[in-house]
Amino acid sequence: MIRCFCLTLQRKNKEQMKETEAYKKLIDHGVRPSFQRIAILNYLLTHFTHPTVEDVYSALASEIPTLSRTTVYNTLRLLADHHVAQMLTIDDHHLCYDGNVEPHVHFICKQCGKVIDLFSEQAPQLPQPVVVDGNIIEDKQLFYRGVCKDCLAKNADGKACN
Repeated sequence: MIRCFCLTLQRKNKEQMKETEAYKKLIDHGVRPSFQRIAILNYLLTHFTHPTVEDVYSALASEIPTLSRTTVYNTLRLLADHHVAQMLTIDDHHLCYDGNVEPHVHFICKQCGKVIDLFSEQAPQLPQPVVVDGNIIEDKQLFYRGVCKDCLAKNADGKACN
């Protein structure tokens, strides 16, 4: 009964989602726009927090009871492979996603781990793909590391950050 209700709700919401930016981006990049793919991409396009797989799953699981972590993981990988989203590999333990695929700089706070877009910083512009010293560059990411203004303010007040 719950599954039937969920499928009915998904069909109704899918019709509304066809008019969204997420739906159009999927079509433009050759990705079949399923209900779950639209919802996941829409989340990336409306939440600028550079979420992880777990963040996306936690945010959408209550709205889409049939959603699994595996579906979120596979969808995010698919979106990155089709250049609909960016996969940011911060380090061996921190992988997150960005719905903004335009070249831009990211800042990672060493204290709280927050990832912030720095649009005021000039990102390197290279044609895609480019050959440098015989190496083919297919992806470029620029990260600055330091302490974010929120952690600086907390530290100035004598409070520990996260």
